[in-house]
Amino acid sequence: MHPQTNGHGGLTREQILAAMDLKIERVDVPEWNGAVYVRNMTGKARDAFETTRYKIVNDKVEVNQVNMRASLLAMSVCDEQGQLLFSTADIEALGDKNGAVLDRLFDVAQRLSGLRTEAMEERLKNLRGAPSVNSGTNSP
Repeated sequence: MHPQTNGHGGLTREQILAAMDLKIERVDVPEWNGAVYVRNMTGKARDAFETTRYKIVNDKVEVNQVNMRASLLAMSVCDEQGQLLFSTADIEALGDKNGAVLDRLFDVAQRLSGLRTEAMEERLKNLRGAPSVNSGTNSP
């Protein structure tokens, strides 16, 4: 039996839960005279982020873009060990920072968390076809 499988070719529960799947990337920010680290979001964080960004109204998906970059960065900017530096309480202050810097960091956070434009468009397309069960409960 291969040590990475459960004998049937797949990972075990323990192997999956123990897997270190955190991706961290250093990004130089000359505008801030240094560098920051950006990490991928956890599944919970990604769900929380998406819940504040999208809602279905009258069978149409509405995208909330207010402070979107700062919201994602609050869930992605971290120290070298992956500990987040900001909380949701910091989103407004982050939103006041240099837009070009936020955009650069946002691109990295999107890529690391699988939130690229193509993936988001596919998700929105799927949402449009899905029943709007929670449409009134996910207001930003």
